[in-house]
Amino acid sequence: MSLQATPTLLQLAMQSLLRDEALAISALQDLPRELLPPLFKDAFTHKRFNILRKIVQVWPFPCLPLGGLMKMKAPYLDILQTILDGIDALLDQNIHPRNYKLQVLDLRALHKDFWSVWAGDTTASCAPGVKCRRKMQKRGPKIEGKQNSLKVFIDLYLKPRALDTCLSYVFLWARERKAVLQLGCKKLKINTVAIQNIMKILETLDLDCMEEVEVCCTWKLSTLAIFAPYLGRMKNLLSIILSHIHVPASLTPEEKQQLVSQFTSQFSNLQYLQDLSLDSIGFLRGQMDQLFRCLEAPLEILSITDSKMSESDLQSLSQCPGIRQLKHLNLSGVILTDLSPEPLRALLERVAATLKTLDLENCMIKDSQLDVLLPALSQCVQLIMFNYLRNPISVAILERLLHHTSRLNYLSLEMYSTPWEIYGAQGASHHKRLEQLREELSKTMQHIEHNRTVWFSIVPCLPLGNQAI
Repeated sequence: MSLQATPTLLQLAMQSLLRDEALAISALQDLPRELLPPLFKDAFTHKRFNILRKIVQVWPFPCLPLGGLMKMKAPYLDILQTILDGIDALLDQNIHPRNYKLQVLDLRALHKDFWSVWAGDTTASCAPGVKCRRKMQKRGPKIEGKQNSLKVFIDLYLKPRALDTCLSYVFLWARERKAVLQLGCKKLKINTVAIQNIMKILETLDLDCMEEVEVCCTWKLSTLAIFAPYLGRMKNLLSIILSHIHVPASLTPEEKQQLVSQFTSQFSNLQYLQDLSLDSIGFLRGQMDQLFRCLEAPLEILSITDSKMSESDLQSLSQCPGIRQLKHLNLSGVILTDLSPEPLRALLERVAATLKTLDLENCMIKDSQLDVLLPALSQCVQLIMFNYLRNPISVAILERLLHHTSRLNYLSLEMYSTPWEIYGAQGASHHKRLEQLREELSKTMQHIEHNRTVWFSIVPCLPLGNQAI
């Protein structure tokens, strides 16, 4: 026989109020604010629309974290409409109730602890109302809004299909009330090439709110150029992820140059950018100086992967004003075999005081190039991770490399391909030579702390032109 938990006094009070809707509505103005979140949650759960509509109008907190309760999908449309109706009634009034404080309607899937704490869940991780306010205070500049306007926050993932029913309704509602509210999006992910639809959505958003943008589909360079002015209006942007921009063969050099300039010139407006990730962006080869000279904000993360870079591109990167405090550098898949190592050496020297992770996987760096980089690498005193997989390396240069990295006190993970000399002509591993090599390396690394991991790939990376495998 199972025993049901005895209801708390708070739960009994909520049940009593919900049984008498008229009493609940008439008492809202005089209820202690501590009762309104659990009453709202119960009314939400049981779809007591009239009570929900009225609670919104006396909400006693700056933020209503509705997204922590509902999903932005069709089954919740009636609840969303009810709450927005309640807000409409407020927006139409010149005088608000005395205890009304609502400034933000947050429709993102955040702040779930807010509802747990007010419902009496003592396992929640923060005091009532604190997490909602704390999450709203994200790093970056303060965004000045219209005086007395309501801010509505959403996250957006734009796909080839139409927006979900609830989001479509929010956009329609926001467009009709643009004079009295701001619709903000902090995280925008784009997986569609329908630029006209994207533009229509961006025109509705307050782009000053945008903090993270990810384009995860293949755009034409002309599409990127159309998007670029909107990017330039995201003045508080912290992070950009961009990949696979296609350049049609029919473009003339002059047309390409114009489109590239339309894109790169926008970065001078992004004064708070901290994370720039570019993947497969061959359209910038030989023209990356246009981008790098516009990057004045101190980046923390720079990732340029699976892309072709010229020596002048690397040179301009080493002189970029925005890398002075760089913490994470990823150049994996950028083939450096035929380029001078000097620009990369200069780059490492500039970021040596702050760099924490360095990823040079599959750059096909030759021993002679690495030898030039070693003194600069040994100056990266904050480095905690170094990935050098899929680069051809000999036993001799590996020993020199480990000698230099052994001076880095914070380095905890190093990853290398097995030196190619220990593999025979048919690809069979000389296990005895491998064990001998490990013993030699452990002597070289005897000064390294016990918590450091040096990891070798089973498959070696052979020098270009080597036909051993």
